Amino acid sequence: MGGQKFEYDESGSTFFYFVLSFLALILVPATFYYWPRKRKEDPAKKAELCQCPNCVQKQIIIEQSEPYKKVKNFFIMLAIISGWVLLGFLAVKVSQFDYEMSNFDPYDILGLPPGATQAEIKRSYRKQSLILHPDKETGDEKAFMKLTKAYQALTDDEARRNWEKYGNPDGPGAMSFGIALPSWIVEKENSVWVLGLYALVFMVALPTAVGTWWYRSIRFSGEQVLLDTTQMYFYFCHKTPSMPLKRALMILAASCEFDKRHNSEIIERITDNEEVPMLLRELPNLGEKNKEQPLCRPYSIKARALLHAHLMRMKLPADTLEVDRRYIVSRCPNLIVEMVNCVNQLIALAYARRIPRLPTIGTIENCMKLSPMIVQGLWDYKSALLQLPYITEDNLRHFTNRKKHIKSPLQLAQLSGEERRQVLRFLNDKQFDDVMKVLGNMPYIHFQVNTEVIDDENSTVVTAGAIVTVTVLLRRTNMKELFGDTTIKEKTLKEEEDGGGDATEKAENDKNNKTDKNEKKDVYKRPVWMKQKKGPAKKGKKPAAKQQAKPVAAPPVVQNAEKPKGNKEPKKKDEEGGEESDEGSSDESGTHSEGSGDESRDKSSAPDDDDDQWDKFQKRLQKRERLEGRSKCSHPVHCPYFPLEKQEYWWCYICDRKSKTLLTAPAHVTALVDSHELQLRFTAPRWPGLYTFACCLRSDSYIGMDQQQDMKIDVKEAAAVPAEHPQWDLSDSDSENNEEGGNESEFTTDDEVEEE
Repeated sequence: MGGQKFEYDESGSTFFYFVLSFLALILVPATFYYWPRKRKEDPAKKAELCQCPNCVQKQIIIEQSEPYKKVKNFFIMLAIISGWVLLGFLAVKVSQFDYEMSNFDPYDILGLPPGATQAEIKRSYRKQSLILHPDKETGDEKAFMKLTKAYQALTDDEARRNWEKYGNPDGPGAMSFGIALPSWIVEKENSVWVLGLYALVFMVALPTAVGTWWYRSIRFSGEQVLLDTTQMYFYFCHKTPSMPLKRALMILAASCEFDKRHNSEIIERITDNEEVPMLLRELPNLGEKNKEQPLCRPYSIKARALLHAHLMRMKLPADTLEVDRRYIVSRCPNLIVEMVNCVNQLIALAYARRIPRLPTIGTIENCMKLSPMIVQGLWDYKSALLQLPYITEDNLRHFTNRKKHIKSPLQLAQLSGEERRQVLRFLNDKQFDDVMKVLGNMPYIHFQVNTEVIDDENSTVVTAGAIVTVTVLLRRTNMKELFGDTTIKEKTLKEEEDGGGDATEKAENDKNNKTDKNEKKDVYKRPVWMKQKKGPAKKGKKPAAKQQAKPVAAPPVVQNAEKPKGNKEPKKKDEEGGEESDEGSSDESGTHSEGSGDESRDKSSAPDDDDDQWDKFQKRLQKRERLEGRSKCSHPVHCPYFPLEKQEYWWCYICDRKSKTLLTAPAHVTALVDSHELQLRFTAPRWPGLYTFACCLRSDSYIGMDQQQDMKIDVKEAAAVPAEHPQWDLSDSDSENNEEGGNESEFTTDDEVEEE
């Protein structure tokens, strides 16, 4: 049996094979993913895009923001083509390698047909040896050795047997394992250079690259926000538990992303010394005299001024402050998401009694309001109609007349075609078409809520201290499907007016109170369940609700029944409610609205079946798994004043308006294409009573798209722990068997084995 032989690659064959395989392994996926392609635009989608001057200017700015894109694509194509050329060269090179014994045929080497006689073999060998002998001028040592082996294989008996058996006249050769490295690497003359290269790569370049990546990555949070910014948000949100909107905007402008010491992309110009003071004089109520750090720092004041100018849609110097405005505004959505997360964590810490101050629901809602304001470049108290192209404040008078007062895009969409054209008569046909495109692509969310207690015998009955699961179904439709449809007018207006937590709508309602008073009376209808609660029962419940709303660290629910003495029970409820809200906000599920109470009762009255329970369990698992691959692609937003392309996102949460507390962590919905299902969980109150909570939906892209739906939860008293249960009762036969075998062991002793 032949031995084994390890050797470096002398001829280069195995090394070329290695390089060929490695290069192909890189080139194939790199070509698929990195080859520059032109995006094929759908003509239908392109026709739906707004062609207003602001949108056209935005597209030009986005294209100009990547000036080296063509050069970058050229070098990518050049690198990929060069790689494929090198791959082809290596393939040709490998195919030309001459392997001596790869296909050894002595008859072919001697130029004879199979079965030739010995005389013919000797004659052919003698004739070719005179030509190929190394001593001759036409000699070839390699070819002569091959000729000699062929002659021996046909004339020598042992060599012939080896050739017929092993394919080699020398017999079984040693198994050769080639190391795919050229032999010059291990030569003594090159050892210093090889060691130097190893040291440079593995001791200098690799640690430097890993260290640079690590020290850069640890400065940022999950939302790619600087940790210094996150700490500042925690400090100010804890310092100001009830934060007004302008205070939140001031803190946003103080983010470390806008400070050159933390962000090298920030540009400080000499012209700022003249242009920024001029801008400050044009902006009222900026709060530049605030002495708090870092709110009083120059970068913070500049960023605050640019954000105020953005919200007022002011024109700025194109080459200086306008460039800074676009950069600051583009970073704001991620910063706002981080600010909302910070407030939510502070609320959870307050429920757990880790911090003394509980941030109110107004604080986190004001942070959420910043997002659509920044995206649309509009203050929250302005009319939502200003989000449409070509519409300015001077044109808002056309939306008000004696018959109708249009305040939102939804009300405009619900008009008939002739009425819309009459209202927008100040626009020409092209401008009117752009307005209809934008209005038709705006979202309307069908918002449905259902409450249940999962893993309980009766899922529709909420008992004290139970984990309540609120299933929210969101279904998105374009506003163009509502053109001329007035069927949802009452429902939408009632949801907006009953919310009571939106300061934007309150400001508008206060301004237009005289003109809208009769309209509100006609639209709003008192729910049936509120009409039933009359008489002394209501009077007895009212003081209890007022008492509970007073403490700062009050539990995240308001009671409409009697409250037990002391604050121990509310404390437990807060702690558990905060924890459950964090967990429940990431689970997904879906079902119907709260109004379908009859269907839920029918389901609860059916007997529990093992198959039904198993199906429910499997559905819950599937819905949780769906979250793992959550995307961030929904629908594009019409936002000509925002410098980047924006997708529609939403916040969904449950709160108590009376005590101004948050019950669940806000769920950030980023994949609402057609429909979306999610679950929010919180702990029910520890005492029985009728409670009113609000499930809120807020847009991070549009003003005036927020919705709120009230949830009436009737908390029953928790059942007593059963002392007896049918499963615990043992039959007479079982008890007799237990008495008889009570002294017997289930194991066999050695004595019993010997007796057998």
